[in-house]
Amino acid sequence: MNTSTDSLSSTPMPEPMQAASPARPKTLLRLLDEHSLLLIFALLFGALSLTVEYFFSVPNMIGLALSVSQIGMVACAMTFCIASRDFDLSIGSTVALAGVLCATVINQTESIALGIAAALAAGAVIGWVNGVVIARWKINALITTLATMEIVRGLAFITAGGQAVGISADAFFELGNAFWLGLPVPVWITIACVALFALLLNRTVYGRNTLAIGGNPEAARLAGIHVARVRITIFLIQGVVAAAAGVILAARITSGQPNAAQGFELNVISACVLGGVSLMGGRASISGMVVGVLIMGTVQNAMNLLNIDAFYQYMVRGGILLLAVALDQLRRKDS
Repeated sequence: MNTSTDSLSSTPMPEPMQAASPARPKTLLRLLDEHSLLLIFALLFGALSLTVEYFFSVPNMIGLALSVSQIGMVACAMTFCIASRDFDLSIGSTVALAGVLCATVINQTESIALGIAAALAAGAVIGWVNGVVIARWKINALITTLATMEIVRGLAFITAGGQAVGISADAFFELGNAFWLGLPVPVWITIACVALFALLLNRTVYGRNTLAIGGNPEAARLAGIHVARVRITIFLIQGVVAAAAGVILAARITSGQPNAAQGFELNVISACVLGGVSLMGGRASISGMVVGVLIMGTVQNAMNLLNIDAFYQYMVRGGILLLAVALDQLRRKDS
């Protein structure tokens, strides 16, 4: 007994010190990774301000904020969707249908409130259907939302009779074109959405459950989380927010357009993934998503100011999407 005690006491134990030594550089690398996207945006913004004429002008800054407002709104909800290992390809069609339905109801009832309510209700139904089919029926999110994207787009064209629906209530246009404290109303609505969804993600059980489901759905279920219910709620909220964006878009362009927001879903998903929302779920940041939206909007705005052909702009947007996915893969390898 004494011999074993002596041998244990005389045995050196350097392992804990050796394991703890890399902690400082690892923390530094993590800090650089967390702030790298913001640094990229700052450098991009500064370079464009110095090289592109009129980019840093007040009218262009307001126009830039307005141009990304709808993407920012919907990206807030999409952050939750992707963080839970799902995504929604039907949001562009939902935007179009909501605008058309809102315009049609306003024209028929002369009630702006009823038009907005009808559009939001339609978005809620679309989101609920997506959620039920995916969470309850266990059908892949890609197939489900691709199908509803086509169905909802068709409903938009049927409701509109294949053409734009003008809106007779001039007061409705204030929602998309009025200014408050120097900024357009849609920008303030987007700011409110960002604040609300940041609170939901970081300070509520709903946000924690979303990340838990994305990290490991089976472990979340065993921990007592009602996985199907949370996923359905995520899609329902996604549909309502997309419909709200459609209403605001209709107010901005003074009509409901059945062909509006084509490709909108790819811009939203690109902005989320570029902002650090992992396609494999379990990791999300509203602040990162906002920077992703701003980067995409800034690049688009600069290309418009430089009169770059739309054909090349398609290539740039596709490149950004590919870059976002590659960055997500790198983050997963480093984590």
